[in-house]
Amino acid sequence: MGRQADYPVTNAVRALRASRIAFVPHLYEYVERGGTAHSAQCLGVAEHSVVKTIVLETDARLPLICLQHGDREISLKNLARHLGVKTVRPCEPETATRHTGYKVGGTSPFGTRKPLPVFVERTVTLLPRMFINGGHRGFLVEVDTAAALAALAAQPVDVTA
Repeated sequence: MGRQADYPVTNAVRALRASRIAFVPHLYEYVERGGTAHSAQCLGVAEHSVVKTIVLETDARLPLICLQHGDREISLKNLARHLGVKTVRPCEPETATRHTGYKVGGTSPFGTRKPLPVFVERTVTLLPRMFINGGHRGFLVEVDTAAALAALAAQPVDVTA
């Protein structure tokens, strides 16, 4: 896992350790609006295996997280239909930070300020390993997908746009 000084010890790292999920830390130079294309390029991995963490809220302002492949978009209509709500929309950055404790661009589904329901695009579950934010901008963790999703109690959904 590397020496502790090599990467930030975030709430996500603490949560992974507490759940006994092995991870490989990957640091890269964060670029504003670089997204998963930039991080995938820096790490030399397929953008499809970089999973983004999107903080959303329902029309009743209930927060949730949706995990999606870096090279795909979420169909908010399909997610709303799955949840049985009228609409789902992305949270404003300040609201997302308030719910998770993370800055946008560094949001991890692990170690959020308060427990949030996690939904995952079904095809993400087919990845043997995924790269996901470790709770800090410019920091991804490589984890076993099945173990990570089990720890999150992530519910598979078909929400690719």
